[in-house]
Amino acid sequence: MGLLARIRKEWFIIGIVLVILSAKLQPSVGVRGGPLKPEITIAYVAVSLIFFNSGLSLKTEELTSALLHVRLHLFVQSFTLIFFPLAVWLLLKVLALTAIDQWLLRGLQTVSCMPPPVSSAVILTKAVGGNEAAAIFNSAFGSFLGIIVTPLLLLLFLGSSSSVPFSSIFSQLFMTVVVPLILGQVCRGFLRECLERRKPPFGTVSSAVLLMIIYTTFCDTFSNPNIELDPTSLLLVVLIIFSLQVSFMLLTFAFSTRSGSGFSPADTVAIVFCSTHKSLTLGIPMLKIVFEGYEHLSLISVPLLIYHPAQILLGSVLVPTIRSWMTSRQKAVKLSALQPV
Repeated sequence: MGLLARIRKEWFIIGIVLVILSAKLQPSVGVRGGPLKPEITIAYVAVSLIFFNSGLSLKTEELTSALLHVRLHLFVQSFTLIFFPLAVWLLLKVLALTAIDQWLLRGLQTVSCMPPPVSSAVILTKAVGGNEAAAIFNSAFGSFLGIIVTPLLLLLFLGSSSSVPFSSIFSQLFMTVVVPLILGQVCRGFLRECLERRKPPFGTVSSAVLLMIIYTTFCDTFSNPNIELDPTSLLLVVLIIFSLQVSFMLLTFAFSTRSGSGFSPADTVAIVFCSTHKSLTLGIPMLKIVFEGYEHLSLISVPLLIYHPAQILLGSVLVPTIRSWMTSRQKAVKLSALQPV
């Protein structure tokens, strides 16, 4: 793959690095009260645009075929929104005894509270040849569920900024998340044929807006001289994130392939990706709302910024191995079905 093709493919990851560097060089542009006026343009306009875009792009009309696979959906949503946060919370009790930066550790907890992503789990499931309908359903349903559950989990495990009352948090969540998402779905009902024909770049739009949110978040950080990022802590957090992903992928694989589980090999593929992937697109705006006023917001956001490319990288590397396993298991199932009793 040529350099330009690689840049085109990985433009969002490169963009994250560039906006963080830009924020470091000129933080005054994106701080509260600065030229960009992020307290309005980001907190309301950008976040609303992301969720309107999500509502417009979610193909809820395709979910009916997967709707009846209740055990699979229950497994995925329970794992990602109950087991995952609790397991990380217990792990952090141990890691709190180490010298790792406490704000980065809190960031790990925020990662655990996030819903599954709308795109990456579906893309990887499709690449392997797994149960794509189940992946689409759990990504979409998890996104809707996350609007309510994720803020509650964040408040439960981390609390909130003392300067922002709970009523203000949930009213802002309603106006900038729920309302735009519903409006997007309503508009999709009227524009479905046009959208299917033209195929607008929904992912690109959300990613571009997300870069603006990341930029202003780090502008606030770099404008505060009291905040420093410990390189050793950062490296350890990267290792912890990869370890968590591998461990949870193996755990979901073991549970979904055990005898009597009732899941097909294609189901297992969807379960492994949907249960362990976390949404950056929904996560960063929610952190911005729930932790408005936190001077350490950007440090809390760092693990999620790491987790996103890590899950795509790890998933992409494992696609050929998982595809090979699924194909061999499906052949074995077919052969056993043909065997005379």
